[in-house]
Amino acid sequence: EGISSAIITSTLVFMAVFIPVSMMGGTSGIFYTQFGITMAVAVGISALNALTLSPALCAVLMKPYIDADGNEKNSFSDRFRRTFNTSFHALVNRYKYGVLFFIRRRWLTWTTAILLLSALVLLVMHTKTGLIPDEDMGTIMVNVTMPPGSSLHNTDRVMQEVYERIADMEQIHLLSSVSGYGLLAGEGVSNGMMILKLKNWSQRKNPEDAVQALLNEIHRRTAEVKDAQVFALAPPMITGYGSTNGFEMHLQDRNDGDIHAFFELTRQFIDRLNRRLEIGMAYSTFNPSFPQYMVDMDAAKCKRAGVSPATVLSTIAGYYGGTYVSNINRFSHVYRVMLQADPQYRIDPASLERTFVRMEGGQMAPLSQYVSLTKIYGPQTLSRFNMYNSIAVNGVAASGYSSGDAIRAIAEVAAETLPRGYSYEFSGITREENDTANRSLIVFGICIVLIYLILCAFYESFVMPIAIIISVPCELTGSFLFAQLFHLENNIYLQTGVIMLIGLLAKTAILITDYAITRRKAGMTLTQAAIGAAKVRLRPILMTALTMIFGMLPLMFASGVGANGNSSLGTGAVGGMLIGTLVLLFLVPALFVIFQWMQERLRPLEFEQPDWAVNAEIQEVEKLKKQKEEK
Repeated sequence: EGISSAIITSTLVFMAVFIPVSMMGGTSGIFYTQFGITMAVAVGISALNALTLSPALCAVLMKPYIDADGNEKNSFSDRFRRTFNTSFHALVNRYKYGVLFFIRRRWLTWTTAILLLSALVLLVMHTKTGLIPDEDMGTIMVNVTMPPGSSLHNTDRVMQEVYERIADMEQIHLLSSVSGYGLLAGEGVSNGMMILKLKNWSQRKNPEDAVQALLNEIHRRTAEVKDAQVFALAPPMITGYGSTNGFEMHLQDRNDGDIHAFFELTRQFIDRLNRRLEIGMAYSTFNPSFPQYMVDMDAAKCKRAGVSPATVLSTIAGYYGGTYVSNINRFSHVYRVMLQADPQYRIDPASLERTFVRMEGGQMAPLSQYVSLTKIYGPQTLSRFNMYNSIAVNGVAASGYSSGDAIRAIAEVAAETLPRGYSYEFSGITREENDTANRSLIVFGICIVLIYLILCAFYESFVMPIAIIISVPCELTGSFLFAQLFHLENNIYLQTGVIMLIGLLAKTAILITDYAITRRKAGMTLTQAAIGAAKVRLRPILMTALTMIFGMLPLMFASGVGANGNSSLGTGAVGGMLIGTLVLLFLVPALFVIFQWMQERLRPLEFEQPDWAVNAEIQEVEKLKKQKEEK
């Protein structure tokens, strides 16, 4: 009965933390929604269990440590219980004096809080950022780009050379190769790609078997391949946001200028980008030097001959490029019928004289009468991003740097390199990461406001909740401290753990302050109420913290698929719970004394009739006072 209000309030606070983050949009919002709703529902059910089923089960399952004659039992479990309780009581007495040390020195309480808040700010600022960690997906992609104008035969030859250089790597289980299609540039005879399926994670436990180490090894083995650019890349953690891991961006020509000048500017940008320590590799498959023919049509001549330019162009497209005509059913299968001239009749410009188009009168005329070809050099494809001419740039962050570091480096290089009229935009998962940071700060702010409002209603005070609002950020310092120690990123998994810790630590702080307020209203002094609450709540707080820590250790030291995400979540939760519990045990009682004193100065306290449990504590305190006076 005495703890019911604290359970309800702490549950509402816990749920208030997760409900706002469940309303975030974008990719990060999907992560937060799944985790937030799951945790909110689980905590709600847990509160119902704590108020109904748990007390009943305690009455049924917990047995007294005395026999039928009233004598104390002496079994192994009884002896262990007595030994444990003796040791724990000694710990409680030492803890009591530690709490009293902070209560009597308010300057130390404020100094500790300020130092912890400052440390939190510094750790957050200096922790690497990212949206999601790079994971070992068990697959590696290799992109091969040949010089413009290369034939499919030459692409096949280079692909075979790359295959021979990497096929003997013992970590590779299967390897497939495709010529004529690139991972980044798409379809084209000068492009190629390979897909490497790695062995199971249980067979790749050494550091040299990690994906990043294998990428470096592939680059080392293929560095001497002539006439080709070879890039080894890991697939993205989230499918649908690009074909590779790393960053993805588009340089934009907002002046609609010359494509060759735009390409030269892109080369300068990539060169400056590759000089940055944060960038492991930046590249672009765009090239404006592909050999091409410019088709010039004499529209006036077409009109005089009675044939439309559209007919001429469709004839060229059909014979030279190929076109879909119809379907045909044969052998219980449907086959597509494609129209295209035989290669020997479309191999050179002179073939236009042997390719005919039908005029209005039914006569046939060679295409060369209406079309002339001019040899030029240009890009294989032209792309637009947000309606502007664009060139795609891909890359990966250097070892030891995060995707957030790479984004900041790109912004700095762009400010130094891009002249007026040129800009850039991120795409894929990089765009999501760049947009998520501001939203996360807003959501965390909403969480704090909701917690404060709920606590104001619970305590019927605008002052007392500040003790918890101050203590919770101080307790989160451990999450980012462990992130620094274990070289982790401030990503969506770590932030999820932080949100969970906000609810758990606030819940624990509420249990202490609620207990202390009840004792204060019964007539105890502020110091007596704070120390009494700290002593009584020490055991459940330590049980909760240790259960959480030991439960998260498997995630902290996870391996295999999803290991980096599990490690980020587990490490942040373990660090935050470990450091946060220590801070909470000493800081919250002292903050209670400070803010409860402020509250009583604003509104005098209305004392209440204490129940039997509180009376017993008051009598114990009075007894200790008399013993001290007699001494």
